[in-house]
Amino acid sequence: MNTITLQEPFRALFYTPFYAAIARGDFAAAGVDVTLITVGEPDRAVANLLSGAAHMAWSGPMRVIRDHAANPDSPLVSFGAVVMKDPFLLVGRGPKPGFTLRDLRTHSLGVVSEVPTPWWCLQRDLLEAGIDPAALETVQGRTMAENADAVAAGTLGLAQVFEPFATMAEAKGCAVWHAQADRGPTSYTAFYATRAILAERRPAILGMIRGLASMQRWLQGSDAATIAATVAPFFAGMDRATLEGGIARYRKLGLWAPTPFFPRDAYESLEASMLRAGAIPAAPGYDACIDNAVVQEALG
Repeated sequence: MNTITLQEPFRALFYTPFYAAIARGDFAAAGVDVTLITVGEPDRAVANLLSGAAHMAWSGPMRVIRDHAANPDSPLVSFGAVVMKDPFLLVGRGPKPGFTLRDLRTHSLGVVSEVPTPWWCLQRDLLEAGIDPAALETVQGRTMAENADAVAAGTLGLAQVFEPFATMAEAKGCAVWHAQADRGPTSYTAFYATRAILAERRPAILGMIRGLASMQRWLQGSDAATIAATVAPFFAGMDRATLEGGIARYRKLGLWAPTPFFPRDAYESLEASMLRAGAIPAAPGYDACIDNAVVQEALG
């Protein structure tokens, strides 16, 4: 059997497909023995790949885009689409039917501090709605949990969070006012590795893609309760109702890709948000950062 050391940046509910593939044995059935490690500090993930501490990782394609923008000879490449819509949500106190992003001009917003991508993407949405993000009242530097608690306490207008914080906030009288997934395709999570590893460990990489595809077929046909039961061991501290509620919301939003083929429009949406936010000086482009040929080889 082929072996792969696979790293996750941190434990998160929107990464459910990866946990499902491990729990179901999809990678093992495709001939790959996977060792999962948690890097803890997402910015260290690239260093681990370059040093050989991990063979491949899952994370936002933004890391590959950023590396290519800084170094046109970057060895990194993304492949195997998994999360192709934005998992972040704007949560306010009580329901707010008819809410639009223009309404943010009259509410304070707690911005995600743990990762940069959701704020980059929301800034582009705001600009396209004719709103200057710099003119908004934002709270920076607090955690999602802290911001969600502040909304529930009535001391903050909205919080930008992912699941399970939204479902947990609902239990405290809050509601989701806006889903960033509503903008449409945006690439948020895929596998990535160095091109050298793609060549050196080709059989294992092809097996990982086949295992991913098998899981995706199952995921598309399974309900939230079944999915939650499958991945529950990865979320030992989370009650089943919260886990199932978060998964149900993400399924309804169409967060998870149906196949490993990486859609160009999802990539270009993320790259455009990064450019607009000043996160990269230039766009390296889809062909430099994405490898769909390895997926085609794996799946035929």
